[in-house]
Amino acid sequence: MPRVTKTRFVIAVRDLNVSSAFYKDVLGFEIHPMPPPGLMIYSSGNCTIMAGECRDAIPPAELGDHSYFAYLEIAEIDAFYQEIISSGTKICKTIRTETWGVREFGLVTADGHRIMFACPAIK
Repeated sequence: MPRVTKTRFVIAVRDLNVSSAFYKDVLGFEIHPMPPPGLMIYSSGNCTIMAGECRDAIPPAELGDHSYFAYLEIAEIDAFYQEIISSGTKICKTIRTETWGVREFGLVTADGHRIMFACPAIK
C-alpha cells in the first residue's frame, strides 16, 4: 500500500457562511472559496477540510458517535483550550491528560461535528 502523504477531510455543512465563520474566527483556519459556489476549503498547517453546503443533510448531532471526524494534534493545547472556552464553543470532552500519554479535549463545531484536539503529555 502506498504511504499516505497528506490528510484531507470532507464534511457536509448546512450553511457555509456559519461554518466558515466558526472555522476562521474560533479555530483560526484560513478560508478558501472554491468554484462552483457551495464549496469551501478550510486550512490550518497540515490540515485541510473541504466543506460542501448540503442544506438537506442529516445534522451531525443526529449521527451520535459518527459526528467525530478529526483528531488534530496541536502545540500549546492548554492556551488553545482556554481560547475555545472563552469563545463559548460547546465542549464535548473537557481537557485532560489520558493514560495513553496525550493531553486532549473535544469540541463541537457550529455544524455539530465533533473534533478532538491533542498534544503529547508532558511527563
